[in-house]
Amino acid sequence: MLQILIQGLLLSGLYALIAMGFMLIFSIGRVLNLAYGAYLMVGGYTYFWVSQSLGMPKLAGVVVAAAVGVLMGVLKYSLIVRTLRRDHVAVEIATLMLAVVAQAGIVLVFGDSSKVLLPIVPGVLNVAGASVTCNILVAMIISWAILLGLYVCVRQTHTGRAMQAVSMDAKGAAISGIDPDRINLITWGISGALGAIGGVFFASYTQLSPSMWVAPLIISIAVVIVGGIGSIIGTLVVAHIVGFLEVIVVAELAPELRGVFTMLLIICVLASRPQGLFGREELH
Repeated sequence: MLQILIQGLLLSGLYALIAMGFMLIFSIGRVLNLAYGAYLMVGGYTYFWVSQSLGMPKLAGVVVAAAVGVLMGVLKYSLIVRTLRRDHVAVEIATLMLAVVAQAGIVLVFGDSSKVLLPIVPGVLNVAGASVTCNILVAMIISWAILLGLYVCVRQTHTGRAMQAVSMDAKGAAISGIDPDRINLITWGISGALGAIGGVFFASYTQLSPSMWVAPLIISIAVVIVGGIGSIIGTLVVAHIVGFLEVIVVAELAPELRGVFTMLLIICVLASRPQGLFGREELH
């Protein structure tokens, strides 16, 4: 039981980091970014290339992966989303196609076989009799540090308050002197960085493969829908629900059922409370 508790807590922190970037785009840009999982995939492979293929320090791999994520987010918004944003269906199709293209590019460069990503922090700790890998522990600590910084940024900084304003009413924000286009560009960049960093830890927790973008995308959609679009607290709470649920299912039932109960959770919440557990659509 203690092992499940600790593993659930650690995995939940990683899921919260993964879902937060997706939530920002959904709440501020009103865009269902179906290529979000590609940020994680490209981030993981970038880290693999920098740290394991080139032999550079692991921190350099994380930094380069985050930079590539920012670049992907900014380019995607500037070249595609900005043009198509009035047609949400076109945006969703375009982002999904980008994820498929990114997967094909990864296969072309790295091959289609899975790769093992060496842990960023090797070793195992014994916590009250439960084994905890240092890598997932560091992932949780970094996740919480990033999420706390993001929460403070949204609440206390001028850019964060501008994000809240755009998420509430983009036209009203523009009338008050805020540039929604600039805020969206910043948001897509932040989302790309969060996704890429999350991808590094997710890949080191599981493995690298060209299809690894699908699972994080499903997790992100589940967490954001159940938590309530725009709710940072809702994202954190539901990430922990999903994390603990998956650990319990894997430990007590079967690994093959890992995502089934998450999907059932989405269906139940949508049927009883379509706006999610925390309700509101603006960033808060």
